[in-house]
Amino acid sequence: MLSILIPTYNYNTFPLVEELKKQADLLFINYEILVQDDGSHLFSIENSKINNLDNCSFDINKKNLGRTTNRNILAKKAKYDLLLFLDADVIPNKSNFISLYLEQAFAKEQVIFGGYIYSDKKPDSSIILRYKYGKEREEKKASIRNLKPYSNVLSGNMLINKQVFFECNFNSEENLYGMDIYFGYQLFIKKIPIIHIDNPIIHQGLEINIVFFKKALESVESRKTHLVNKNGIEEINPLLKHYKKIDNLKLTKIVSILFILFKKQLEKKIVNINPNLFYFDLYRLGYICYLKSK
Repeated sequence: MLSILIPTYNYNTFPLVEELKKQADLLFINYEILVQDDGSHLFSIENSKINNLDNCSFDINKKNLGRTTNRNILAKKAKYDLLLFLDADVIPNKSNFISLYLEQAFAKEQVIFGGYIYSDKKPDSSIILRYKYGKEREEKKASIRNLKPYSNVLSGNMLINKQVFFECNFNSEENLYGMDIYFGYQLFIKKIPIIHIDNPIIHQGLEINIVFFKKALESVESRKTHLVNKNGIEEINPLLKHYKKIDNLKLTKIVSILFILFKKQLEKKIVNINPNLFYFDLYRLGYICYLKSK
């Protein structure tokens, strides 16, 4: 019936598994919950308790393989064709979280995204950049996400058919960050129907500002390497849309020079107690142009 798959790294997933198990047991369905630690070996005592729960298992990779490969490992282990992928650092916002997904699955939807929400309480300034980005860019009602469905793919809360997952997931052992865009593009180019619903998870594990900033740049690098030349990619990703316009106008050299000149000033406006997301977007656009000129 349902395989719930949770890739994790350096996070205690036991409370999440307890909540999911409680919900699944009330539905009297065949299910399994698989948690795969990507070689962190932290919180192993807490996470190992998962193996004491019926229909649940926890395992650890011998080395760090990256989120994409870790998800492939989980999908290959799954004994059911219906896969519910969840990030480790989340908790369902609703007590009927699983049943809401299954209602859509019975309606024959192939890929369903539930969405993300963030606490209304402003967090510590050390994680404010990730919080602000999530609150303003990721926390969207399904009615908004469905206007541009392939541009709003966040695979950390996704119900998908196993075959479709393997058709669309990035098939590489590279340890890359920010590959939800690649996944969304594969769904888009293969014309696989998707739907967004209001069944959010609360994102709890927010990275500190400088860590998130660096990961965002890694995501830009991944897009430049693997996506920039894909046909139609500009229809689902704003950064690549703007970059391709600049590139077509032969202005990447000028933008990269401007990026070098104003790089430090932009960083100060991004990594601070009141981050400016407009400058964050501007920085990433300058960075993707700069990558070409290196």
